[in-house]
Amino acid sequence: MATQAQEKKFPKITEEGLEDLRARIGVAIENTVEPWNYEATRDSIRHYAHGIGDDNPLWCDPAYAEKSSYGSIVALPSFLFTTSRIVSGYCGGLPGVHAMWAGADWTWHKPVLRGDTIRTEAHLKDLIEHQTRFAGRAYQQIYHVDFYNQHGDHVAECDSYVFRTDRDEARERGSKYDSVKGKVETIDPAQLEEWFDLYRNEEVRGAAPRYWEDVAVGDKLPKMMKGPMTVTGFIGYAQGWGGLYIRTNKLHFQLIDAHPGLGIPNKFGIKDVPERVHWDDDFAREVGTPGAYDYGPERCSWLTHHMTNWIGDDGFLTRHTCQIRRHNPDGDVIFITGEVVRKFEEGGKKFVEVQQRAETHRGEMSAIGTAIAQLPSKG
Repeated sequence: MATQAQEKKFPKITEEGLEDLRARIGVAIENTVEPWNYEATRDSIRHYAHGIGDDNPLWCDPAYAEKSSYGSIVALPSFLFTTSRIVSGYCGGLPGVHAMWAGADWTWHKPVLRGDTIRTEAHLKDLIEHQTRFAGRAYQQIYHVDFYNQHGDHVAECDSYVFRTDRDEARERGSKYDSVKGKVETIDPAQLEEWFDLYRNEEVRGAAPRYWEDVAVGDKLPKMMKGPMTVTGFIGYAQGWGGLYIRTNKLHFQLIDAHPGLGIPNKFGIKDVPERVHWDDDFAREVGTPGAYDYGPERCSWLTHHMTNWIGDDGFLTRHTCQIRRHNPDGDVIFITGEVVRKFEEGGKKFVEVQQRAETHRGEMSAIGTAIAQLPSKG
């Protein structure tokens, strides 16, 4: 039988580590891992769009996009996750302590067009203590990132955050997933076929304008499906997004050599990265989750996909706030719904506010979102 000392094998949150983090608040981050994408190319935009299951031709079809008001392919709003590791969950401090990406508050000022290059400026904004049911004491580590194009235009900004938790504490305390932990639930094929009608009938508004005057408070957005979750799907997202620590051979060695806290031995005794919770069931259970699960930025991107499908080519998503409420393990199906809760005018422009919910096929809350989008006007 494993001893208590053997079971408690992960690094823990310490006061020294927290003091080091607090000293970084407000300090510009100069030395960090380079982004997956510097440039919004045709291929990089398409790879990200396909990584979230978004086939909108405005992102993917040059001939279609040339006829739009943009005159070229446009990067979907969530593409900017690929241009900063920090906004995507790469966090400093507390080496070896688990980090779970849990939300983002985005503001977009200008579209990112094919051929734009992006540079970022980032700093740690805040460190907030929480008491959680999942892992006891946890710290919300909030980063602010600004995004600029090659002309110096401020195209977007984002506050994103991770929760730092003690892995051992999460595994021992975690009752959040007791009802599903270790279970493999087969979904009835007939039920799947019924759900797949959401894919078959998914509406991409496209070139048909959705005018502000035609929208009313209380209007419901079409339900969107994501899943069923598979490890293949999680890897498909990482292909477009780049992941945080996915490296191979010499580059993997260099990463672990430079940052020993990232190296957590696998079943062969080989040091591997904590990101493998997204494809390694055994390791995912060690941090208190039911098994391999989706990425947080991926789910945020599903919610913005839900919005861009609805607003059409002539709409512009200006704000989006997403909060992740639980992990979506392999086998889950997600349904996203939305409702218009406000219409307003500001600076001569017309906007709508939409509240979104993402729930599993078991009815569990997966994420919530609030979106503000500018719509074209008939006036």
